[in-house]
Amino acid sequence: MFNDFFEQFKQQSTKTLALLKEELKTIRTGRANPALVENLTVEAYGGQSKLRLFELATISTEGPTALLIVPFDPSIIMDIEKAILKSPLGLSPRTQGNHIIIQLPSLSTEQREKLIKLLGQKIEEKKIVIRNLRDETRKKIKNSFEAKDISEDEKYRLEKEIDNLTQNLMTEIEIIKENKEKEISEV
Repeated sequence: MFNDFFEQFKQQSTKTLALLKEELKTIRTGRANPALVENLTVEAYGGQSKLRLFELATISTEGPTALLIVPFDPSIIMDIEKAILKSPLGLSPRTQGNHIIIQLPSLSTEQREKLIKLLGQKIEEKKIVIRNLRDETRKKIKNSFEAKDISEDEKYRLEKEIDNLTQNLMTEIEIIKENKEKEISEV
């Protein structure tokens, strides 16, 4: 039962970290990355279906600064183009036959600064989530101790495990942040 506290915390915080990694894929860097557009919502077939781009097409890189999108059904190429234009990414798709090419312009210094600021916000949000999970778990441990369900030694052991895992997660998040900042800053 008592290891359940730790396992539940570990599971929730690991899920939070995975979610952070997915969110950071959508932050543009100096290099082309299919993750940048794969989750765009496309209203296909006259608005009858709302699907994500990766469900409708193959997305690959075409050199370091271009994305190639090849729809499974060529009839929806205009729907995909419209979704890219409506997205907040500020990308300009170019249709060539039955595929779309997106040339990623290089980032200005101002854009890089905005992206680094956005990165910082996303990182801080996830750190807060993990800290809240830690505090919540520590409260459960304290309540179990006060209810005499666990011994004082067990309480301190669990708290130490929770704190160690939290510290490891925070270190991992900082490494992720540094790597992403480096990617954004590369010219």
